Amino acid sequence: MGESSTRFTEDELLPLSALQHLAFCPRQCALIHIEQIWEDNPRTLEGQHLHSQVHEEAPRRERRGDLLIVRGLPLRSFQLGVSGIADVVEFHKVSVGSSKGASQAPGISLKGLPGVWRPFPVEYKRGKPKPDSCDEVQLCAQAICLEEMLGVEIPEGAIFYGAQQRRHRVVFDKGLREKTEHVAQALHELMARRDTPRAVWEPKCKNCSLVNLCLPEALASSRSAEKYLLKALTQTEEKAGKDS
Repeated sequence: MGESSTRFTEDELLPLSALQHLAFCPRQCALIHIEQIWEDNPRTLEGQHLHSQVHEEAPRRERRGDLLIVRGLPLRSFQLGVSGIADVVEFHKVSVGSSKGASQAPGISLKGLPGVWRPFPVEYKRGKPKPDSCDEVQLCAQAICLEEMLGVEIPEGAIFYGAQQRRHRVVFDKGLREKTEHVAQALHELMARRDTPRAVWEPKCKNCSLVNLCLPEALASSRSAEKYLLKALTQTEEKAGKDS
């Protein structure tokens, strides 16, 4: 992972969840995190219920043999400048010989438990895998936080999608790490500008909980009409100038 030259302070940390919002749509991110606008729909309510099951209805710490499950683990990264809460971080017991030449230790020691353990972040989503990588960016940011906090290499994690009731494996390769760092930098720039991007209609807008507040179709149409009128007015003025 390439080290960023920027190191943020505690006061500069932004919500880790905003990375997913920005990667999905910069306007959605600005409406939520700058204008503080939010509206629930059946999808978001289902998502909240799924997260409540993860965080509230299950024990915070659970041991299953060579697997330790920790829920609601606080995260932060001064490299990315974000902080948040992990849905689940699994710690898998590994043997020292499984590092296979990795530059960092294969895992960490956990207080009161023998052996070496490798973190494996798991994010819970209510729907199904998206055509873009916004969910993967959010999970990769969690891995970068854990690596910075624990000093251990984390090669992969998983996203559990409620609609499919199964996990989607995510490999934290160089491309995804670089994209995550880029999105984090863009988030800090957006929050510093305090400027909400204009609406742009895309098919994915239909799945956004803010579509009725954002009004991408109406605003995009109004801008097209405005552009048409300005063009017509300019042409009329140019014609009048030639005739005079």
